[in-house]
Amino acid sequence: MADAHVVHRARSGGLFSRDRVYALTGADLTVAPGETVGVVGESGCGKSTLAKVLVGVERPTAGSVSFQGRDLWSMPPAERRTTVGANAGMVFQDPSTALNRRLPVHRILRDPLDVHARGTRAARAERVRELMDLVGLPPALADALPGQLSGGQRQRVAIARALALDPALVVADEPTSALDVSVRAQILNLLLDLKERLGLALVFVSHDIQTVRRMSDRVITMYLGRIVEEAPAGEVTDRSRHPYTRALFSATPGLLAPIDPIPLTGPVPSATRPPSGCPFRTRCWKADASCVARMPDFSAASRPGHRYRCHHPVEEDRSTRDLVHQTDPREP
Repeated sequence: MADAHVVHRARSGGLFSRDRVYALTGADLTVAPGETVGVVGESGCGKSTLAKVLVGVERPTAGSVSFQGRDLWSMPPAERRTTVGANAGMVFQDPSTALNRRLPVHRILRDPLDVHARGTRAARAERVRELMDLVGLPPALADALPGQLSGGQRQRVAIARALALDPALVVADEPTSALDVSVRAQILNLLLDLKERLGLALVFVSHDIQTVRRMSDRVITMYLGRIVEEAPAGEVTDRSRHPYTRALFSATPGLLAPIDPIPLTGPVPSATRPPSGCPFRTRCWKADASCVARMPDFSAASRPGHRYRCHHPVEEDRSTRDLVHQTDPREP
C-alpha cells in the first residue's frame, strides 16, 4: 500500500455540497511474508478502513495497493477478484453476522473452494475436513448451522474459511471483540499457532492494545486516518516516540502496575474537518506553531524499523511515568 487515501461523502453539509469524511490519509504499509503487523488507535481512526483497503474490499480514492509488485486496481476486475480471493483472507469482527446463517459449516468452508474451482469434489470435501481439524472443530459440527454454534466455534469457522485457499495474507479485524473473555485467549492462541505453522502474514486490528503488542512483530499507531508511528512490538510501550502512542499505551491496564494514563485534553477532532498540520495537535501537550503549519514527515528512530511523524517527539530514554507527571495539570 502506497500513499493510500480514502474519502467518503457524508450525509451532512450544504444543499449542493456534502461534507467529506477523510477516513484514510497518505497510508504507506508493507507487510512481509510471515510477519504480524498490529494496528492500534481510538475508534474512528481508520483501522478498519486500512484493513478493507489491504484486502481489496474497498478501493482507495487515491494511491495504490500492490500484491507481489502488481497494482490490484489496475488489473481487470476478474483477475483482481481471483488474485484477492486466492491470496488474502479476512476475519471479521462479529462471526454471527459474517457467516451465512442458512448454510451448514461444511458448505461455508467449501464455498471459497467452489468459487475458485479448487480441485475435485472429493478433494474439496477432504479440504473441508482438514480445515476443521486445523482450527480445532470436531467433525460432528460439519452439518451444524452457525446459530447452533457458540461464539468461539463460529469464529473458528470464520478463521477456517479465511484459510481455505491457503492465502499469503490474513487480515483479522477485531477478531475477539464480540467474544466472551474466556474465549478470547483460545482464539488468540489459535491465530498465533496458525501463524507459526502456516507462515502467514497477519495484520491484526484491535482495541486491545496489550494483545496487539503480544501478537505482533511490528505495531502501527493510527490517529484520525493517518499512520503516525511504526515500531517493533517490543519497544512500543516504553520507547515509542510519538506522544499519542505513549498516551494510548499509558491508558492500558497491567498486572504489575495500576493505570496511570497521560491526560489528554479535548475531544477527538472530526474526520470531516481535520485540523491543519498535525491532526493530534489539538490534544497534544507539546504542540506549537510548527504543528499547526504542517504535518511532519516520517523520522527514523535510533532502532531499525522504528519511525514516527512528530515535530516534538518524546525522548527515547524518557519513561512514560515521567510524562504522566509532566502533563498532569494537578502537578505543581
